[in-house]
Amino acid sequence: MPRPRCLLHFSDIPAYNAVLLKMSPRADNLASLKDDMVAFIEGHGMLRFPGYVEHDEVPSMLWKSEDNPESWKDFVELAKAAGSTFLTMDSWTLQRNDLDDLLQRMANAEFTSDEDVEEARWLRTYMGKTGFVQLGFAHQGVMMVYEASTDWYDRYQRVLELTEDFGGIPIDEPGQDDES
Repeated sequence: MPRPRCLLHFSDIPAYNAVLLKMSPRADNLASLKDDMVAFIEGHGMLRFPGYVEHDEVPSMLWKSEDNPESWKDFVELAKAAGSTFLTMDSWTLQRNDLDDLLQRMANAEFTSDEDVEEARWLRTYMGKTGFVQLGFAHQGVMMVYEASTDWYDRYQRVLELTEDFGGIPIDEPGQDDES
């Protein structure tokens, strides 16, 4: 007697974690990404220069990932193809003193809201986690830069900028602009 044919293909069944992947495309800790980058760069026979590219200060171009979490590999391969022997590499991990400094600045600022302070306190859950990774290489006088960050790092930066903006509001003194 012939066996019945199965019309269901496993490719038709979504993965058990498909919903989770759609809900959280960015990781909370980039430490493993950083480790993967180190291994990949060294595997390509390239060196790493520990340093941060201040892309607002030098001619630079930011890599567009286009929601591809593996695009950093293409970036490294492009650096190698462009003849670069090394990449700059930087990362940032949230430390207790960073958060304490932020909370102190917020306490001293005149224009912070309770929501901003609560958001800063909420960041404690990410202490010891890596929230930012940057790779870079120079090509024909332009720094090519790849960056990856977590949602919580972006929030940290927003709150930090908020305290810097309100903490350093320039106030014109009368007569400073008058050069008569």
